[in-house]
Amino acid sequence: MNTGRLEAFSDGVLAIIITIMVLEMKVPHGSEMKDLAPLFPVFLSYILSFIYLGIYWNNHHHMMVTTKKVSGGILWANLHLLFWLSLIPFVTGWIGENHFAALPMAFYGVVLLMAAIAYFILQQLILRQQGENSLLAKAIGKDLKGKISPVLYIIAIPMAFVNVWISGGLYVLVALMWLIPDKRIERTLSEE
Repeated sequence: MNTGRLEAFSDGVLAIIITIMVLEMKVPHGSEMKDLAPLFPVFLSYILSFIYLGIYWNNHHHMMVTTKKVSGGILWANLHLLFWLSLIPFVTGWIGENHFAALPMAFYGVVLLMAAIAYFILQQLILRQQGENSLLAKAIGKDLKGKISPVLYIIAIPMAFVNVWISGGLYVLVALMWLIPDKRIERTLSEE
């Protein structure tokens, strides 16, 4: 089967996830700037999570552009990825409401780590189906960012119990690594 339905479904789920996340930000009861102050941690966590979801949406789109067909295994791997991404609104709200407390920050990292693992599984299934000479295989190459990210999450999770700001800084670092546009797939597609 082609990738159209998988892409459309994934896009819809990601749009719903982002919508749920923004709805978690409660409107302040006052009309003064000071009334917004309690929302600042929630807003910061929302920004980081929105960036992460944008990164996953962008990379998922690029990966699907290189994919000719999907199998049942790829569909299930995609659902596995969407499961972990669907937990982002929960952990985002939890860290925001609790002002970046240790346990919520650690759980945030667990969700990010599991989403990274799920993305890797999806990518590997596509690579197996498409072959080692596929566009995706050429485009990702050694995938250094894909290998560094889980390591940083694994460091950040226990670090949340030592210093939440170091843990949060590692989450931001991974987001910044991926926020820089990755032109590998676009470059590979234009060469074909």
